[in-house]
Amino acid sequence: MSKLRIVQYGCGKMSEYTMRYVFENGWEIVGAIDINPDIIGKDISAVMGGDSKGVTIHSTKDAEEVIKSCNPDAVIVTTMSLLEDLREPLLLCAKLGVNAITTCEEAFYPMNSNPNLTKEIDVLAKENNCTITGSGYQDAYWGNLISTIAGSTQTITKIKGSTSYNVEDYGIALAKAHGAGYTKEEFDKEIASIDRISDEERQAIIESGKYLPSYMWNVNGWLCDKLGLTVKHQSQECIPTFYEGDIESSTLGMTVKAGVCTGMRAVVTTETEEGVVLETECIGKVYSKDDYDCNDWEVIGEPNTHLVIERPATVELTCATIVNRIPDVIAATSGFVPTSQMGELHKYQR
Repeated sequence: MSKLRIVQYGCGKMSEYTMRYVFENGWEIVGAIDINPDIIGKDISAVMGGDSKGVTIHSTKDAEEVIKSCNPDAVIVTTMSLLEDLREPLLLCAKLGVNAITTCEEAFYPMNSNPNLTKEIDVLAKENNCTITGSGYQDAYWGNLISTIAGSTQTITKIKGSTSYNVEDYGIALAKAHGAGYTKEEFDKEIASIDRISDEERQAIIESGKYLPSYMWNVNGWLCDKLGLTVKHQSQECIPTFYEGDIESSTLGMTVKAGVCTGMRAVVTTETEEGVVLETECIGKVYSKDDYDCNDWEVIGEPNTHLVIERPATVELTCATIVNRIPDVIAATSGFVPTSQMGELHKYQR
């Protein structure tokens, strides 16, 4: 494979790894874009470390000019967690006919949470012959790994999954989306209340593009697409998490006091026409000294399989997955294409 040219859009915590992994794959970062005035105008080495790379970080205001001048094979977008928050960069890439892959969790399978914006991106990307997608840790550890286990199972009645991660590792946007730092009353008003509505009301919110899906909402959609299951009904419940003492949060810039939400546990239940039920949960919170990442899944049927991965390096795995998916994005059909339709994840070898 030729030396791929990549633009990094968003130069925060995740980009430290994505940019390094791009170089380690024998490719190159040819442009960088961010909103933070503290790093705009600096070389990307200020973020990723090491010697100067000769690549200056530009403002998002100059994003179109940067992408046009760099002529990249793909853009990596590592900014926010909701598709609506990525409207501008993803539509820009689609307009310019440039492939893009993002860590945005909703973008993993946004068809079931923001179908209208997904369609808008899809149509524009098809018009300009490029591919837009979302990927990350969930692509491997909540997606392909589970579908592979399902493929070795004769009959399936239920798929159960539980995963935990430290919101400190992903930046302030993700931490706030999990309710970290909220009082119990604020959490109920801003996050939990949206799930105490009828299916019709929820669908109306989804169609408006204002739904706030937990990560497993989109993961369950991805799994059903990958496994050929037809969703009959899907529901979500967000439950605040607390700690018995105070916890310092460098990301929030505050001490999360006892009784204040450290994050949340989001539970998604999906019923399918085929009779398979998916019960999945993600626990994202500010960790105490005793907490650690875990990935726990069960495929229940004949036979039962229970998979536990303790202490996965979630950040690094997310970033490596993003970078290693780039050749698949380039080779995919045009439009907004979820990775459930791109084949199995594999390591690009130089």
